[in-house]
Amino acid sequence: MIPVVDATHAANLASWVESANDPSGDFPIQNLPFGRFRRDGAGWRAAVAIGDCVLDLQAAGITATADLAEVMRASPEDRRRLRHTISTGLRAGSEHAATWRAALHRKADVEIGLPCDIGDYTDFYTGIHHATTVGKLFRPDNPLLPNYRWVPIGYHGRASSVLASGHEFHRPRGQLMGPGAAAPVLGPTARLDYELEMGIVIATSNALGEPVAIEAAEDHVFGLTLLNDWSARDIQAWEYQPLGPFLSKSFATTISPWIVTLDALAPFREPFRRPDGDPEPLPYLDSPANRAAGVVGVELEVWLETKRMREARESPALLSRSSFRDAAYWTLAQLVAHHTVNGCNLRAGDLLGTGTLSGPAPEQGGSLLELTRAGQQPLKLPNGETRAFLEDGDSVILRGHCQREGYRRIGFGECRATVLPARNR
Repeated sequence: MIPVVDATHAANLASWVESANDPSGDFPIQNLPFGRFRRDGAGWRAAVAIGDCVLDLQAAGITATADLAEVMRASPEDRRRLRHTISTGLRAGSEHAATWRAALHRKADVEIGLPCDIGDYTDFYTGIHHATTVGKLFRPDNPLLPNYRWVPIGYHGRASSVLASGHEFHRPRGQLMGPGAAAPVLGPTARLDYELEMGIVIATSNALGEPVAIEAAEDHVFGLTLLNDWSARDIQAWEYQPLGPFLSKSFATTISPWIVTLDALAPFREPFRRPDGDPEPLPYLDSPANRAAGVVGVELEVWLETKRMREARESPALLSRSSFRDAAYWTLAQLVAHHTVNGCNLRAGDLLGTGTLSGPAPEQGGSLLELTRAGQQPLKLPNGETRAFLEDGDSVILRGHCQREGYRRIGFGECRATVLPARNR
C-alpha cells in the first residue's frame, strides 16, 4: 500500500517546539523521523526528532515501550495512527505540550546512536548511472552486463560494521596487487572512497519460505536513511572476482541516525517509468501502485571536509548533487519483492542499501571513482587541495532532503564519518 497524503503533511502546521518551525530545518512537524538516544550511558530509548530536539516516546506516554524494534514491528495502520498521535501532540496549542515537554531533550545534550539494531545488511546496485560509468572504466564496449535491466543486483554485506553518523574509522588494510607485480602485498588502501546511497530499513518480517508480493512490499518498509558504503577500491579490484566484494566493503558503513518513514515521504512520491526501449519488469516486480508512485523524490548532496579545512575553520566543499529519483533503476517495492522471491526472510531492523546514486551528468557522480575517473583526474577543492581518493583526516558528509511546492521541506540529517590513519598492525 503506497502511503497517502493526509493532515500530518499540511504545510501550515506549526509546532510548540519552536526550532521545528525553521523553514530550512530538516525536522519540522511534517517529518517526525524515528531513532534512538541515550543519556549518561543508559539504555537506548525510542524517540522522534523534532527541530533540534528528541521526544522520548515512552516518557511522553505515547508508547508502552522504549524499544524501537517493537514500534517498527507494528502494522502499517498502527504505525500511521502513531504518527497522527505524535503530530497532534506536537502541534502548536496542543494540550499535551505541558506534559510532553518533560520528555523533550535537546540533541546536543544526549547521545544519538544507530536508529535501530541492524540485523542483516544487503547492498544493491540500483544506480544505473553509477553502474554505467564504472562499467565504462573497466569494460568500455560493454558497460552494463546483460542481467542489469532484468534483475536487481545485490550482495550480502556486514551488519556488525554499520555505524551511526559521527563516528571515526581507521583506514583499512588488505591485500593489494600492484600493476605488473608478481604477488600481492598486505598494506593500507591507497584508494579509499565513499558511495552515496540510501538505506531502506525493514519493519515487519516475512516468514522463511514466504515471498513478499510487490503489492505488499512497502508494508514491510519502515523508512529511509542516508547511507555511505565506504569502499577500498584497490583491495576491491584484487578480491572481487569471482564472488564480489569482501574486505573492501566490510570495514565500515555509515548511516544517518534518523529513519524518515514512508508516511512522511508520501507527498514526494512520483511515477515509476522505464526508459524507452528498456524491458518491462517481470510480473513479480510490477504492479499498478508501483508504476503510479514507486519513486521517492529525494535530493542528495556529498560534501568533503578535509583536516586542513577544519584547522582553518573553512566550510566543507560540495562535491556533487544528484537525486534518488533520477539515479535508481529499481524501486523500494521491487527490491523487497526480489529479495524475498526465493523465500528469504527479512526481519525488523534489516538494512537494504540502494547502491550508489549518481546522476546522469559527469559532475553528479556519487563516488570519487567516478568524479576523478578512477583517480586519473583529481578534483581541485576550493582551498587549493586536490583529491583523487580520500586522505587521512577527511570527513565525508552526505545530506538529503525532499522539497515540493505546497509542502514543507523535510530532511534526513547528516551522514558523516572521518577517516583515521591505518593501524600499524
